Amino acid sequence: MKSIFNKTHAAEIVKRIDRLCANTKPEWGSMQAAQMLAHCSAFQDIPMGNAFPPRGLLGRFVGRFAKSMFYNEKPLPHNMSTIPTIIIEDNREFMVEKEELKQKIATFQRGGPEKCSTHPHPFFGKLTPEQWGIGIYKHLDHHLKQFGV
Repeated sequence: MKSIFNKTHAAEIVKRIDRLCANTKPEWGSMQAAQMLAHCSAFQDIPMGNAFPPRGLLGRFVGRFAKSMFYNEKPLPHNMSTIPTIIIEDNREFMVEKEELKQKIATFQRGGPEKCSTHPHPFFGKLTPEQWGIGIYKHLDHHLKQFGV
């Protein structure tokens, strides 16, 4: 499995982000490219310990049973629901969001598993740093595929 903690895998993601353009249209969903970058950046804040969204009621009951979908080999489904606090509906500046996400990826990757927050995922619950590393890679890969890169 690919993990954002692996330097080669992180570099691959950053190269794909660099291929993204502000006017690239999504293959599914309604986000613009800048909104997608902001969404990924906001999600990155959770394992970095910069955001602490609460566990939702549904996640408390079924999250642990679905948890492996975050770090298994199957791709994430298109148009799946997301954490309410990281839904980006306003317009964003593409280059600002692009650079911010790349910086967060580099910081998180350099920090390694030992710097990963112990705050639980709002839906899936407690994750190990290794599961977070795989899940972050998988989430970024999902959204970059959404935009064809």
